[in-house]
Amino acid sequence: QLQLVESGGGLVQPGGSLRLSCAASGFTLDYYVIGWFRQASGKEREGVSCISSSDGRMHYADSVKGRFTISRDNAKNTVYLQMNSLKPEDTAVYYCAALFGMFRQCAPPPPPYEYNYWGQGIQVTVSS
Repeated sequence: QLQLVESGGGLVQPGGSLRLSCAASGFTLDYYVIGWFRQASGKEREGVSCISSSDGRMHYADSVKGRFTISRDNAKNTVYLQMNSLKPEDTAVYYCAALFGMFRQCAPPPPPYEYNYWGQGIQVTVSS
């Protein structure tokens, strides 16, 4: 079964950090662009970050630039999203997604409808 599973979410105070993981099973992430998206209650899903399949180039939304870092460990078939200096407005359900493409870049970031696989989502709540 092909699936993506997110982990690492939870409740954190403003200014704190979390690291989300996106682990793939049933397929290898080597040839996939991986994107992180989030959806806050009552709002549309928005792209947060993505990492290219070939050269590891990264893209970040302006709202998270300088605070979030995306990385991939192909040996572990896992992509990470390190989130620092978290703000209440970062509260959302976070999703990872995989888009097949050996030489596909993520700048400009692909739209959600191009992604082939999605995780189930994980809640991140930033609150004091």
